[in-house]
Amino acid sequence: MAVAYTLEFEKPLGELERQIDELKRIAGDQDLDVAGEILTLEEKLVTMRSEIYLGLTPMQRVMVARHPRRPYTLDYLSSIFTDFIELHGDRLFRDDPAIVGGWARLAGQSVMVIGHQKGRDTKENLKRNFGMPHPEGYRKALRLMQLAARFEAPIVTLIDTPGAYPGLGAEERGQSEALARNILEMSVLPTPIISVVIGEGGSGGALALGVSDRILMFENSVYSVISPEGCAAILWKDATLRERAAEALCLTPNDLVRLGIVDEIIAEPVGGAHFDPDAAGESLRTALIKQLTELRRMRTEKLLKRRQEKYAAMGAYADA
Repeated sequence: MAVAYTLEFEKPLGELERQIDELKRIAGDQDLDVAGEILTLEEKLVTMRSEIYLGLTPMQRVMVARHPRRPYTLDYLSSIFTDFIELHGDRLFRDDPAIVGGWARLAGQSVMVIGHQKGRDTKENLKRNFGMPHPEGYRKALRLMQLAARFEAPIVTLIDTPGAYPGLGAEERGQSEALARNILEMSVLPTPIISVVIGEGGSGGALALGVSDRILMFENSVYSVISPEGCAAILWKDATLRERAAEALCLTPNDLVRLGIVDEIIAEPVGGAHFDPDAAGESLRTALIKQLTELRRMRTEKLLKRRQEKYAAMGAYADA
């Protein structure tokens, strides 16, 4: 399946796809039998795609995580959840379209789903603020999480943001307080919480939806305190050193599982979630059902104790 947007390292795949399309066109126009040639090229395309995606560098994985055709929160809400009812507003200032959330059903079970939402084009990106929420977005998310806890319903958060919006208005309305409040409240919510990084997991803007009992990541997603470009600009005064920064940040799923931060990696179809969104959605659905089944067996006291132990065990520190 061809996509309109091609990453730099995907260009050899695009060339093969054009050759296949051209052969099919010629065969149709001239009534030629080139099925064998087409089959050979298609097999070569599958092999090449598999080799490219097996050997992605950390920075290439960042580019896949940012792919504009990658499935977003609303895509998964329409493909693997049912009966979604979107809830709006933080009851303090306004509704923030950069975060969407509401009641839905997963395999017949009621859950509260909350996630970052980016746009597909310029108009929608302006509406969604490029997936960078204002403080009212995080306050809306907290309101919905507290609502779910009152009904003893599990919470699923889908993380995909470059970070919380750093604009003047957002800061004036308490952006840092909103992020900190979510982190605090999520740590003690008496209901199962599962967080899934579906694309970019950037800084505190991601963490404010990411304090949970289980943290899952898609195979080509990233989770980091800062973007590779931002890290390179700060450390070496040169944003073009983003490859070096991406390596140092340990932002890939394999790195984060090794460090004890992420609990499960969700496999993507070869070519990334943008290549086959339906297959990616089915992988997410399977992982969520498995994790929710395990978490719902736990008593609340045990759930909260394990959540606190999980975060207390992260990182390394020493007494002075």
